[in-house]
Amino acid sequence: MAERRVHLPVVDGAPATAPVATEGTPADAGAPRRRHPPWIKVPMPSKPTFFDVKKRVHELELHTVCESASCPNIGECWSRRALTIMILGDICTRSCRFCDVTTGKPLPPDPDEPRRVAAMLSELDLEHTVITCVDRDDLADFGGAHWAETIRRVKEACPAMTLEVLVGDFKGKPELADLVLDAAPDVFAHNLETVPRLSRQVRVQASYPRSYAILEHARRRDAVTKTGLMLGIGEERDEVAEVIRQLAGLGVDILTLGQYLSPSKRHLAVERYVPPDEFDEWKAFALDAGITHVESGPLVRSSYHADGQAALVRALRAGKGLPAVS
Repeated sequence: MAERRVHLPVVDGAPATAPVATEGTPADAGAPRRRHPPWIKVPMPSKPTFFDVKKRVHELELHTVCESASCPNIGECWSRRALTIMILGDICTRSCRFCDVTTGKPLPPDPDEPRRVAAMLSELDLEHTVITCVDRDDLADFGGAHWAETIRRVKEACPAMTLEVLVGDFKGKPELADLVLDAAPDVFAHNLETVPRLSRQVRVQASYPRSYAILEHARRRDAVTKTGLMLGIGEERDEVAEVIRQLAGLGVDILTLGQYLSPSKRHLAVERYVPPDEFDEWKAFALDAGITHVESGPLVRSSYHADGQAALVRALRAGKGLPAVS
């Protein structure tokens, strides 16, 4: 794809890496504690639907990235029955420095989990949902077969629902990614998370080229593809622009851009709070570069508002000549 000339977002006259002291970081030792800016604040969940979903998730002994990764949108999403189930347990074999999911030695995959996931999603009667997973580097196939069984079960139980899967990098092995792709999810997602320069620092056991290669493989198979980036973690705006151009050139269909928020003092610090108008500018930049759909905002996460994207996914699949969801 030919590169288009577009204007980069301006960061209030300052470089995109201008540091902001944040609560719990070494930089603010002895300094007043900083709170998130007003545009980050979210209300506490109070609607009965939220508690109904929470109860059923726990009854079925399922895990969600909403809880395990301390997502700030859990109240909003669960109140409209939108959730992101996390399969293969709740203990991850990797120790990404941005993520609040527990790192350790996981239990063997639960063979009944795919059935329970399908049961939960069937009860919710959703038009679109997202399933993700912990990384399972302890398994020979990194969880590929379990993924495939889960997708098949969900498709059988919810034939009218479009299904998005947010997977790991399978250590860059395309034949293992094919286990997931062969099960025919409607969207294949894998997050780059950050720019190449910061990738090893942010995702200790992963690499930008390996993640890019998995997305590239999925595109070669004509899958609807999606990825996401966190902003405010030390990236420079030229680096973000270059990644977006690469993704547009690759043909990635959906991009999410959100604010990084440090889960604890043990995690990477927030370098900068990106204002909402800059997220709007990045969205315009990405759309102009050629990416079909962009979700961009301080509270955007991988599956944010994905539950409302069933029509988009159907249109993207039709454009690629893929089978329609019944």
